[in-house]
Amino acid sequence: MAAEVKLPRLGQGMESGTIVKWLKAEGDAVTKGEPLYELDTDKVTQEVEAEAAGVLLKIAVAEGEVPVGTTIAFIGEKGETVPEVSGNGKVEATAEAPKQEAKLAPEAPAPAAAPEAAPAPHKEGERIKASPLARRIARERGIDLGSIRGTGPEGRIIAEDIDRAAAAPARPAVPAALPAGEVESVPLTSIRRTIARRLTEAWTVPVFQLQISADMERANAVVAAARELHPEVKVSVTDLLTKVCASALARHPEVNVSFTGEALLRHPNANVGIAVAAPQGLVVPVIEGAERLSLAEIAAIRADLVDRSRNQKLTAHDMEGGTFTISNLGMFGVESFIAVLNPPQAAILAVGATEDRPVARDGGVVVRPTMTMTLTVDHRAVDGAPAADFLRTVKAMLELPGLAL
Repeated sequence: MAAEVKLPRLGQGMESGTIVKWLKAEGDAVTKGEPLYELDTDKVTQEVEAEAAGVLLKIAVAEGEVPVGTTIAFIGEKGETVPEVSGNGKVEATAEAPKQEAKLAPEAPAPAAAPEAAPAPHKEGERIKASPLARRIARERGIDLGSIRGTGPEGRIIAEDIDRAAAAPARPAVPAALPAGEVESVPLTSIRRTIARRLTEAWTVPVFQLQISADMERANAVVAAARELHPEVKVSVTDLLTKVCASALARHPEVNVSFTGEALLRHPNANVGIAVAAPQGLVVPVIEGAERLSLAEIAAIRADLVDRSRNQKLTAHDMEGGTFTISNLGMFGVESFIAVLNPPQAAILAVGATEDRPVARDGGVVVRPTMTMTLTVDHRAVDGAPAADFLRTVKAMLELPGLAL
């Protein structure tokens, strides 16, 4: 019997996900554990692996938002019959398994005239029949399916129709540039909606900010020495900050907490989130137990998380369990800024650029590499004195890194 492919729950609180595209077409062989489709959740866009091996007999939901637990496809033996799926994702009667779409040859002779020269092939509001492969190619090439006349069974658009449309000079493969002055409407992704919702929620939290500056001469020397000692990983100031903050949180457990409304959850480990500007929006992957890791280990984990963030390969697990967040905009030349809290975490550290600044030293003025940090704190969970003591420890460890290492 064909196995149902259901939309999985990839994290706590996930109720639905948006299928972005299928990585396999109907009729393709599928190996258990290989990527089957891309799913956009409220946290990440990630590839979902097949849980069974066989042939992708039918794709019940080609794309769009789907509730968790909905049947979206069937995997089984070639030629096996599969049930029909209703609009609410419930399995109904059976139907014959679809035949594999030919990818190298047209399923039907090409029409005498190019499809784009014919009258509009689809009426406004009409459901467009197209194979998943055709939909994927059209999406990647920026081609409007509504402008193409299908040559497959019952007018279904197949891959060959997309290839012909892309090759036609009257129909470019990429969207035409918008006229000057025209406003472009960009639909909100699930991640962007979540960012908007969470930041709005964070804005209602009663917070306060504390700011401090640190002499970074010794910290920069430690980073440089670590790069020479571990050339396989590029240790950064962010990595040292992660280690320093994790060590400071271990010394100040009253800051390493989450506010639930009913209790303060004091965490045994410092799971430090790193704010990353990814193509899909701001994401915060987490380095777990950073207080137990070496500087080189933190650098390797951070590099992997950042790379997967920017290639949209993060999983829901990568984003969970954070107890503290660091947001570093120093690489953009920003001197200082205030970061928005990341609830239910009680604190977030905003880090500016390291600059040569004149400072008073022993009755004179000297120039020192200086970095400004701003700590935003949830006043419901942490009071001013313990927060200031934590920030003072961070400064001391940056100015004398041996205290943290």
